[in-house]
Amino acid sequence: MKLTCHLFTDVTNNYTMEFKIDTKEKFTTLTPQVTHIYDNMAADLVAACTNILSTSVKNVILNLQSVTGIDEQAAIAITQTQQAFYDANASFVICELKPAVEDNLEQWELLDILNVTPTESEAWDIVQMEEIERELLDSDDIEFAIEKE
Repeated sequence: MKLTCHLFTDVTNNYTMEFKIDTKEKFTTLTPQVTHIYDNMAADLVAACTNILSTSVKNVILNLQSVTGIDEQAAIAITQTQQAFYDANASFVICELKPAVEDNLEQWELLDILNVTPTESEAWDIVQMEEIERELLDSDDIEFAIEKE
């Protein structure tokens, strides 16, 4: 299911935050349709992501393919959002970073904290592996048999 969602407008500064939302069986891909994520857009980006936590498909892939710049507070908000997802036993993966955005995240010492993949396909793989890991760790059916000799 693909949706386009107009989420944020700041008339004073003429900023608009729009997303493409694509929901699959195990994850939702959220793709901002802006070239720069400003600090004042961070709350709306976080809200768009965390709203997904209340749905049946809790995992998020944040595809930043069109984002060529990001403000530091917005990047920090994304980092905090990722942690909230993992605290809620859900995945949050960022993909398709432009070099300038990656450089900024590295400069602010956030890149190593974030779960980042080069492509959306690799992000899908990470989400699916983490889902399998959660299923295995949460399963009560796992029994370890000790053979007595």
